[in-house]
Amino acid sequence: GPNDELSMSGDRVQAMTEADMYAVAEAYADAACYMRDCGFDIAHVHAGHGWLFAQYISPIVNKRTDKYGGSLENRMRFPLMCLKRMREKVGKQMIISMRMSGSERVQGGFTPEDIAVFIEKAQEYIDFVEITTEGWEYSMPSAYMDRCLNVPFAEAIKNSGRVKIPVFVVGCIGNPADAEDIIAKGKADGVSMSRALIADPRLPGKAQANRPEDIRPCLRCMCCTDGDNALHSFHCSVNPITAHETRLRWDGTIRPAENRRKVLIAGGGPAGMAAAVTAARRGHDVILCEKSGVLGGVINYSRVDTLKTDLLRYRNYIVRQTEKCAADIRLNTEVTVGLIENEAPDHLIVATGAESIIPVFLKGYENGIDIIDMYDNPELIKGEDAVIIGGGLSGVEAGIFLAGVKGKNVTVLEKFKALSAVGRSYGWGVDRGIKESGINIIEYADCEEILPDGVRYVRDGTECFAKADTVIFAVGRRSSRSLYFAAAGKVPFIDIIGDSREVGQLRGAISTGWAAAMDIGNY
Repeated sequence: GPNDELSMSGDRVQAMTEADMYAVAEAYADAACYMRDCGFDIAHVHAGHGWLFAQYISPIVNKRTDKYGGSLENRMRFPLMCLKRMREKVGKQMIISMRMSGSERVQGGFTPEDIAVFIEKAQEYIDFVEITTEGWEYSMPSAYMDRCLNVPFAEAIKNSGRVKIPVFVVGCIGNPADAEDIIAKGKADGVSMSRALIADPRLPGKAQANRPEDIRPCLRCMCCTDGDNALHSFHCSVNPITAHETRLRWDGTIRPAENRRKVLIAGGGPAGMAAAVTAARRGHDVILCEKSGVLGGVINYSRVDTLKTDLLRYRNYIVRQTEKCAADIRLNTEVTVGLIENEAPDHLIVATGAESIIPVFLKGYENGIDIIDMYDNPELIKGEDAVIIGGGLSGVEAGIFLAGVKGKNVTVLEKFKALSAVGRSYGWGVDRGIKESGINIIEYADCEEILPDGVRYVRDGTECFAKADTVIFAVGRRSSRSLYFAAAGKVPFIDIIGDSREVGQLRGAISTGWAAAMDIGNY
């Protein structure tokens, strides 16, 4: 890096010498040549998100006192050296682009005006620039961040009068209508998408064909980022084909079943719908039964929680796809052993979801309500003070909704560590929601009794009290598997998917539903 210092992880970073800089510039150039020789059209330099170029350009990070630090002219000297050497070595036959943050988003950091000056110099060597932003929470924005959040930076840079090359913008732009608006209004010359194309690689074609309702929306849940960075396992919550593309045909379309089967699916939640759509597209005769009067299952709460706009978009999408597919959809129909015997399916898929756990061991539990009931029956929320028992993701996000949208005073009581199972990237967004909503999270709180006016709990050996007009349980869910066991021996093949199989998040529901349907008829 530019400085001799300790990194955030505690590692010693050695300040680059001028010889180091020339060696790195040569390495950039060699990498571009390698890409060219492999047949790539573009070498894209990532100069944002705290990487090396951004470190040098930042007046906060770069503390050098030689000709590579101090003034903006000095701070951009090394990045320009690298770009110049790339262009010299790769020639004019290859496109060189650069992703650069438009702002450091902190007092004293670089600004769009600074970056316009830098790009004015860099455009001698690059063909276009893509504007992102600094700050992890902004560079990988979750559902708690605004959409199109980097557009003001791109617009300022494009219209600075300094930049002649095309200016692209990236950052939470997943809606083709938003992309069209940005370009039409001259805020950028182009739009880049990443997570939106992971969720639906066919997004551009669907937009071109005027089929926006068929675009699978990204949840901005950070499943792809947290999985790739932390687990080294790339996946997507809403696109189960991600990293499983070999299960498709060579042209990217779904493989038809080798043998057509009659498939009965019990449950019209996300897992059941994913299975129904996939099985129907593969040519099976599908019956989808949902015991309530509406498809959607547990994610129907997104129709109430106005902070869950991304989840609501996906809920509406998957319901539309289910209604459009060739499945026979039967609402207000519960799958029983009798129905199974009458229909005589070749394959039964159990997608009956999970039931909320009610802490009946807790004295006064009858004074509380379940988190699902809170969403389904908002009239149950009384008064101004609410206590949520359970500090997992569902409990905390319910608290953010009650405080941030409904204006309640919310306390979350968690027996252990709150949000212990939340990925780091999405966790940044949740932390932002916690701070903005003002909810109070009390960890290591052992609840002992629910009283008419609050909750009595013990923390660090001290008895405490949290005032509440409404007490909400968010202590987990238990898989509903009774149908799975009751149907044993009644049908040739049975699968169990989604929360029925293992309580989890949306990714598990969609992936198990898809996988089960992909395996039917292959024997």
